[in-house]
Amino acid sequence: MEEKRDMIYKLSMSKVVIPKNEIHIELHVPNFDIAENFYSKLGFKVVWRRNLKDDTGYMVMRRDQSIIGFFGGNDLIYNHRYFKQFDKNTVRGYEVEVAIFIKDMKIEDYYTEVMKKINRKYLVGDIKLHSYGKTDFRLVDPFGFYLRFSEPENNLYEH
Repeated sequence: MEEKRDMIYKLSMSKVVIPKNEIHIELHVPNFDIAENFYSKLGFKVVWRRNLKDDTGYMVMRRDQSIIGFFGGNDLIYNHRYFKQFDKNTVRGYEVEVAIFIKDMKIEDYYTEVMKKINRKYLVGDIKLHSYGKTDFRLVDPFGFYLRFSEPENNLYEH
């Protein structure tokens, strides 16, 4: 049985392109339509989506090499074994910043493009050149997740 499972795993993995990053960001959201609408304005496209009426679903969106998983899609996320201890109106991602590096265009051009598409109420940090030499801007998504869009940087190098 274990041999068969290993063979199935190897076959499935042979068809998968594994991202270079070994950390996966998964945002728990009660509505995939709202997430898809917002993140598509940021240049993300749905890779796949599974909606389940009686269980939590899943959606994956991608922009260049930035991949975000969305868990839930309905009110069942409020019954998650860990997160159910918090009030459902708690700001999502409190004290967490999701950094998304923009490599395919100048950050200023990306900012201009994004600001034409989204409501300014989501802007929490205008585009700015920081003292460490990188330019970025900050948004909060409709669920409260804090997002930083930045020029690429190497975090392994102290700046």
